[in-house]
Amino acid sequence: MIQVTRKDSRESTENLIRRFNRKVQQSGATAVVKQNQFFEKPISKRERRRKAIIRQERKNAKFNKVGPGQKY
Repeated sequence: MIQVTRKDSRESTENLIRRFNRKVQQSGATAVVKQNQFFEKPISKRERRRKAIIRQERKNAKFNKVGPGQKY
């Protein structure tokens, strides 16, 4: 995805850079690059999801636990 931006005859360099940055941001190129910056193996993704589920279950169990002096 190449963004081509040509300078107008009366346009300043700052405006050209600002226009170019806006075009690149709108195209979503930076999001794709940031997403692919650190490659993660599918196995580790699965492991991360599994750990997140365990963490959520522990949090729910702790939250639902009835303590002394509390009504259930």
